Amino acid sequence: METKVINKEGKEVSTITLPQEVFGLPWNGDLVHQVIVSMKTSARTPLAHTKDRSEVSGGGKKPWKQKGTGRARHGSNRSPIWRGGGITFGPRNEKNFDRKVNRKMRIKALNTILSQKLRDGEIVFVDSLAFAEPKTKVAKDVIASIAKGSGQEMIAKKKRNAAYFATGTSLPETRKSFANFSNIRFDEVRNLNPIDIANYKYLIIENPEKSLEILQARLK
Repeated sequence: METKVINKEGKEVSTITLPQEVFGLPWNGDLVHQVIVSMKTSARTPLAHTKDRSEVSGGGKKPWKQKGTGRARHGSNRSPIWRGGGITFGPRNEKNFDRKVNRKMRIKALNTILSQKLRDGEIVFVDSLAFAEPKTKVAKDVIASIAKGSGQEMIAKKKRNAAYFATGTSLPETRKSFANFSNIRFDEVRNLNPIDIANYKYLIIENPEKSLEILQARLK
């Protein structure tokens, strides 16, 4: 399958043949759901934490004698039934939320999402995004040109999670230029993962030859 490649001005400059094993997979919602949920769960940081009766302060002394007071028997005010006592079955921060996701599953889920985005017309290939110096204004003009040249005007208009710019190599000057856009994510292709590309509406892939080489290398 072939698709066009545009430049920073939004003009078509060439075409590129896309690998079937990366951009030609059928949709597999069960796989994508399993991988994304597992990755999000593994990223959880447990914060809620309660103390049990061995951790709360006080309670070293028996509140009153066992018999003769007419009151119920108690051995410690750290008991869960006392106010200020320990908590029974409360949340603990040592809980492990990790879920194992096989490497092949994660890569196939990534390629499945890429294939669906391509079918939906939500992937744009740009030959180069190299900037001579960091300039937010230049980055804004580039976003507008890419949106117009690709026919996807929402790239420049969507206020949240508009586009993920994935580059073939590290472009520090360009990264700084895009840093002020809250609706844009800028990173390298090698760091692509199912969660990120599922969260953003459009995917802009820079330096297609190098980027596709990286994506195909993951399959080996």
